[in-house]
Amino acid sequence: MSNSENPYSPFSSRMDWEIAQWAKLRGPSSTAFSDLLSIEGVNEHLGLSYKNSRELNDIIDKQLPGCPTFRCEQIIVAGEAFDIYHRDVLECIKALYGDPDFADYLVFAPERHYTDDDETVQLYSDMHTGKWWWNTQKMLDEKRLGATIVPVIISTDKTQVTMFHNKTAYPVYLTIGNIPKEIIHHKPSRRAHVLLAYLPTTCLEHITNKASRRRSAANLYHACMARVLSPLENTGLDGLAMRSGDGILRHCHPLFACFIGDYPEQVLATTVKTTECPKCDIPPDELESATAPFEIRDLHAVLDTLATIDVGDLEFVQACRDAGIKPIVHPFWKRLPYANIFQAVTPDILHQLYQGLITPNHHIRLFMKGITGLSRVSCAEHAQICCFLLGIIIDARLPGNMSSTRLLRAVHGLLDFLYLAQYPCHSSETLSLLDEALVLFHDNKQIFVDLGIRNHFNLPKLHATRHYISMIRFFGTTDNYNTEYTERLHIDLAKDAYRATNHKDEFTQMTRWLERKEKIVRHTKFIRCPRPASLSFDRTRTLAKHPSAKAVSFQTLISDYGATYFREALAQYVAQQNHLDESLSCSRLEALAANVHLPFHSVAVYHRIKWLSVDARGHRDPLITVDSVHVMPRRTSTPLINNGTGQSVGVEGYRIGQIRAIFSIQERDARFLFPPAHQPPKHLAYIEWFKPFPSTPDSRHGMYKINRLVRSGERVASIIPVSNIVRSVHLIPKFGPVAPHHWTSNNVLEECDTFFVNCYIDRHSFVTLR
Repeated sequence: MSNSENPYSPFSSRMDWEIAQWAKLRGPSSTAFSDLLSIEGVNEHLGLSYKNSRELNDIIDKQLPGCPTFRCEQIIVAGEAFDIYHRDVLECIKALYGDPDFADYLVFAPERHYTDDDETVQLYSDMHTGKWWWNTQKMLDEKRLGATIVPVIISTDKTQVTMFHNKTAYPVYLTIGNIPKEIIHHKPSRRAHVLLAYLPTTCLEHITNKASRRRSAANLYHACMARVLSPLENTGLDGLAMRSGDGILRHCHPLFACFIGDYPEQVLATTVKTTECPKCDIPPDELESATAPFEIRDLHAVLDTLATIDVGDLEFVQACRDAGIKPIVHPFWKRLPYANIFQAVTPDILHQLYQGLITPNHHIRLFMKGITGLSRVSCAEHAQICCFLLGIIIDARLPGNMSSTRLLRAVHGLLDFLYLAQYPCHSSETLSLLDEALVLFHDNKQIFVDLGIRNHFNLPKLHATRHYISMIRFFGTTDNYNTEYTERLHIDLAKDAYRATNHKDEFTQMTRWLERKEKIVRHTKFIRCPRPASLSFDRTRTLAKHPSAKAVSFQTLISDYGATYFREALAQYVAQQNHLDESLSCSRLEALAANVHLPFHSVAVYHRIKWLSVDARGHRDPLITVDSVHVMPRRTSTPLINNGTGQSVGVEGYRIGQIRAIFSIQERDARFLFPPAHQPPKHLAYIEWFKPFPSTPDSRHGMYKINRLVRSGERVASIIPVSNIVRSVHLIPKFGPVAPHHWTSNNVLEECDTFFVNCYIDRHSFVTLR
């Protein structure tokens, strides 16, 4: 078979290719794979074109195309040579820009989006909707009209690659702002980030003076970053011809736009001193202020200060001290065109908010698998804590009988800011809400000082929240540049790569391992046939094709499922569907239901409703479960139910119920009970109702308080179509000052009468239930 007829070439067959793919992406170590193929008869029966790992690696290295290769260079700082492994930054940008997978989605020009015809309410989402792209495009058009900007987004973060011995890696990641955030984020498999370099991780132990060691380490970092990004100096100004994945050639200017990193990385990159804001000139002792004026640091003044290096060392150090920066000889951003490092530093949801301001006490306990303490709190655990934090402290007693109002409002404001800051699309109006949430926290934060929890709030991470609104307007929403995504990249591009080595001269092996893996992934994309894109933008409800139990008796539904009034509710539903042209009072409906004869005594029952994410913008994303409602014996859920008038935002038109059973009626019985024009849907649900939402949430914490709907001492229940169920809802019991000891997760819905509707359980509920 010729290469043109064999899509798996240079592999001889599909089997030959898929075993190679498994070996490099999923398989065991190279030695174990070679041992497997050395077993007598294995290679011959499989018909492989390689006999061991070495021969497979030789095919991959020489015959498969791939991403830009790594090269090792030496950087000399303070008379010492250090190795840096990096790729050509322009080749990496070309690889992303020209990837056929991204061709249909690339953005080439800035846009302004509005919600109204008068263009008064502006929308911010992807990077091209922000002011940075607009402003830079205008400056660029003055020199070359019609130039295409390629925003370069750089992130750095040192990470530990072993549990012991403190072995670290210092990866530098790159992506471009032309790729929509839906592709870049939450989908590492799309490979919209490229590992650009491994920086030296030396501790410079040969330098005994600590101040000199810190200064040398900072100069080493900037020297390495300058070497990696130096090709952008000329091409950013002059541009170069680049071909996108659809074959169209454009004159592009790759420009350094954003720097993503945690606070130590931000301080290192901007050369400012620790405890200061890396973006603005606010004094360190005014960081806690919500009103203290500030200005973004003056880049030109800083560049003038750096130029004093030509005058003399002492003059340079003194000038840097006066300017409030560290004496870095050549910061990597010094010669990058149109770059302003103080504007380029972006908000950091993970470290500034989740791990910075909402820092849990490590004596919190989880009870999922016995009693376990939290020693190192992950991002996911921080997010889970935020879901429940406010509900836990609502009835908390404070020392000295202090009022909890300020505490609740402070936490309420901080949580609102956290969730609003993560909106995937912002408008002028939502940015006002973001500002109001921050003001609410600042107005009440003194409670933490009064309680002795803190002495002050001069925290750079708290002050950073004052920059969020301007940064969203400048670069788009925060999910364009969240460090949470690069933390995920550490697993694939640093930790797994290190584990694949023999831990000797590891960076040479890590880069070679990554290059081979990227070549296999690239060949996989080449082999796969493209699929048509979906245009849906929603999530879909689904139930199992077959029921969990085919015939559950009414008595079992009552005794095991808790559907106490199932017969009565079903009879009322039948009567209602047979008299849709009438306006039925409660007494009239009960009278009609009393005459309904049910010709069956069991129904098919389903135990779960799932909601699956739908491919939002034709990015060929797999369906994943984003929500579910479980209903089975001794386990119930509380869903949000639409009465037909509910909208995408707000609680009007919605009710909450406790779902006791999901069932279906056989077709023959449905034909007997219901008129031909009003046959019931396939899936129905038995619901016990809570009272309607109050007109406003609680002013202290912003959550709605609801109670059971009871008439004559009995819970009110009815049958509804499953299609009315919108999503699951998390209810927080009103514990009171002391939580009753007999309450458990299994009985609290039955024991407690009053609940708070948790709008912080996820972002969808935050938008809907506020």
